[in-house]
Amino acid sequence: MQEVTTKDKVLQLLKETPHFLSGEKMAQQLQVSRTSIWKAIKELEKMGYQFIHQAKGYRYLPSDILDAQEIYQTLLPFEPNLNVFVVEHSESTMKDARLAATKANGPALFVANMQEQAHGRFGRPFFAAPGQGIYMSLLIHPNQRFDELPQYTIIAASACVKAIWELTGKDTMIKWVNDIYLNGKKISGILSEAISNMETGEISSIIIGIGLNFSIPQENFPEGIQHIASSLFLDGQKTITRNQLIGQIWKNFYLFLLDTTNDYLTLYRKKSFVLGKKVSFNQKGQQYTGIAEKIGNYGELIVQIGNQSVTLSSGEISLTSIEA
Repeated sequence: MQEVTTKDKVLQLLKETPHFLSGEKMAQQLQVSRTSIWKAIKELEKMGYQFIHQAKGYRYLPSDILDAQEIYQTLLPFEPNLNVFVVEHSESTMKDARLAATKANGPALFVANMQEQAHGRFGRPFFAAPGQGIYMSLLIHPNQRFDELPQYTIIAASACVKAIWELTGKDTMIKWVNDIYLNGKKISGILSEAISNMETGEISSIIIGIGLNFSIPQENFPEGIQHIASSLFLDGQKTITRNQLIGQIWKNFYLFLLDTTNDYLTLYRKKSFVLGKKVSFNQKGQQYTGIAEKIGNYGELIVQIGNQSVTLSSGEISLTSIEA
């Protein structure tokens, strides 16, 4: 559970107030000293938050600063025991979550302004840029057998495309099994890991990592990936903040977990741009080509090769090409 400081309370109050608010009035509402309000404002400005200062008080200017308290408040109804950690730099939020899992901590969300060693499935690198991306990993403790677990990667992908549509109206698609595409280019990758308890045979922890290119200008991508990678806001003109999108993604994730109708799977199938197309893949050192026929109830891709149906598992197979 997040500790709420005076600084957090001041920020929340100013965000909720469209007009100017005096330091004296804030001090009265929060039952702290006027000096405490002044110190909180100074601390927030050091963090990058912006306020208009006038004789009649302060007014908040919207800014895209990662805010643990704002994210936590969005997710409070779904996971009140969640701890949200925001750092400026992280080697890997997946590593941060793995370390927390060894200490038997509760559920936690790790968010970094910049990730130094961003990577996806099979260790593939993921381009990152400070302040222009979302780099986060959620640690949860299902304590279930492997065959009882939901398809977390599928759920997270559906949560992402739904959140993007809800907040921006942009129609993204999913490349099986874990990549989000916008206008034919990859903007996000998802990675899930399971940690088992050897004594009970249960999965004690699940870590879901998401890397999302939020507002990296197209020209800033390395030349070698400019034709395949992009951003949600490739011109830098953001209409939402990263806090809003982070909160909405995990809100959808938790709602999908609670849903017994498998709506996430329906959405995943609807947003797949692989189905009906010719796909190539390597399996046990041999190259195969067929038509992606359907996505099964456990997120597996079923490919028709001649008269034979082949089922691909997301844990061991990666598509090498997709053709219309």
